[in-house]
Amino acid sequence: MDPNRLEYLVNTYETTLYRAALAILRDAHEAEDAVQDAFLRCIEKAPEWESPAHEKAWLLRVTVNGCKSRLRSPWRRRTAPLLDTYPAAGPEEQTLLEAIGRLPAKDRTVLHLYYYEGYQTAEIAEMTGWREGTVRSRLTRARARLGALLKGDLQ
Repeated sequence: MDPNRLEYLVNTYETTLYRAALAILRDAHEAEDAVQDAFLRCIEKAPEWESPAHEKAWLLRVTVNGCKSRLRSPWRRRTAPLLDTYPAAGPEEQTLLEAIGRLPAKDRTVLHLYYYEGYQTAEIAEMTGWREGTVRSRLTRARARLGALLKGDLQ
């Protein structure tokens, strides 16, 4: 892969991939590693994309799959604290992000891809390898859990 092309991809998508990885993994160092792994995979595969939307989707898919692999890792500690540096605009959004952080990884994944990245359920299904109906039901359950957390019904 052309070094200039890689530099362009890193400059364009690094923040997007990092935010997605951080939302899933809740650990800044792990998220950074997941993003680096995604770019390494890009160098290895050197895919040809039809459009910028396809390159973004491909990179997000690789990042999400890498995060899922990291979550399955037997030596991963699931006690990472919520970071103060998590990107949030104000106290209301911080409360929302803290509630999202308390959700299971699959719920965080589907919420992030749908609301923060703007993907439709069919696109999320393609990225994650889940069926479209599964994505819709996970999205519905994640919204319900998030609503309950924000109302204080869940601990």
